[in-house]
Amino acid sequence: MAFNQQPFCNPRIPFTGLIHGGLQEGKLITISGRVLPGSGRFHLNLQCGSSPGADIALHFNPRYDGDSCVVSNTLQNGSWGAEERKTNSMLPAGSAFSLLITVGRDSYQLQINGRHFSDYKHRIPFYPVDTISVGGNVTISSIAFQNSVFPGHVAFPAQAAFPSFPAFPAQPAFPSQPAFPPAMPTVPYRSAIKFKPGRSITIQGTPHPGASRFHVNLNYNFGIALHYNPRFSENIVVRNTKQGENWGSEERDGGMPFQRGQPFTLTICCENQCFRILVNGGQAHTCRHLLPASKISSLEIDGDISLTSVTV
Repeated sequence: MAFNQQPFCNPRIPFTGLIHGGLQEGKLITISGRVLPGSGRFHLNLQCGSSPGADIALHFNPRYDGDSCVVSNTLQNGSWGAEERKTNSMLPAGSAFSLLITVGRDSYQLQINGRHFSDYKHRIPFYPVDTISVGGNVTISSIAFQNSVFPGHVAFPAQAAFPSFPAFPAQPAFPSQPAFPPAMPTVPYRSAIKFKPGRSITIQGTPHPGASRFHVNLNYNFGIALHYNPRFSENIVVRNTKQGENWGSEERDGGMPFQRGQPFTLTICCENQCFRILVNGGQAHTCRHLLPASKISSLEIDGDISLTSVTV
């Protein structure tokens, strides 16, 4: 059974956190944040432990101080390998971003704001990786994790991807399986959830090019604790609650951070008194609790939208 650890919300930078259970093929890591304006650089590391000098399997390092590029590299036994460089045009200074890292059999697959950025081939095995660290010229709103099962794969322990013993020639090999990405969630989407302060939900998707509206509901037995409803025809996001058959007073203030046909990352963070709602790493809205968040029992997403991933 896949286990998704609680996300890190608004970590103080520099930040180092444990990845519960380490990495396995198909694991998704979603980092939402904002590149601070001005010169400088930031980095995100997937590393083997938190001690100084630990091996770094993936060093992701956008630079804005003359190099103007994104450097990817690996630190092993105290030595850096050959740099891989790409333009940082997908991560301009001052911009919000969502970085999705998928652990593949042969590489880390990186997407920025829903678009493919790069594949970074494994230089050291991924299974000893158990730590994520972030530092530099960046703010982070959330780091979320999701374990996924690839269709057709047998659930071997993660170490089996890098065996330490020779295969017996007399034994038939298992046929190789293509590294299919996890199936995308379908709309309408509904899932049972348990929600409480300190937890968050991250939704990645794209409104249809001709979208009118979509909604995200946090439901309880007799109503809706949060109805989050972007309306493109009115250029607003309506927030509301529902008790039985009775809707509350709509909240319509704040901006409209969604665009038709443009991918987004929506993060709903549950705090003690309110829901804090982030879009593409930037705070968009807050909504006060009208009942204990622990009573929320399901998540519903519907409307003119395609979903890429939902992490609870």
